[in-house]
Amino acid sequence: MKLCYRGVGYEYNPPVVETAKGEFGGKYRGLDWRFRNLKKPPVLLPTANLTYRGVTYNKPGTVVKRTVEPETVLRVSTQEKARSLMMNHTRAIKKRQQSMLSRAVVAIGSPAKASEYWNRIQGKVHPTFRASYDRFGASMS
Repeated sequence: MKLCYRGVGYEYNPPVVETAKGEFGGKYRGLDWRFRNLKKPPVLLPTANLTYRGVTYNKPGTVVKRTVEPETVLRVSTQEKARSLMMNHTRAIKKRQQSMLSRAVVAIGSPAKASEYWNRIQGKVHPTFRASYDRFGASMS
């Protein structure tokens, strides 16, 4: 069948679908109507290589063999995880203390250069300091 859309002509051959007359039917506003059931559901083949999330597929129902081997997951030891968490926690405390120092310098009116110098608290720090000196979770909301 020759069709034309916006001045471009093309040939269109609709797929033939075999149907069987259904059991139900009747008249509506003087016209006969019947349900038609498909004898076999159509299987449309894709015209291009289709990909979904990096996986290619061509025909429904066929399994494509995987050519790439799955990546091995890097396993980190528990000690390394604990060390990383402790370092991140220490870094967060350091940033929080630097921010408090900068705000204090501005509040008392000292020159801004005073807030550039920062060093850890020298001397003995109580072991429970890290447990109690942390942001409160509800204040983040």
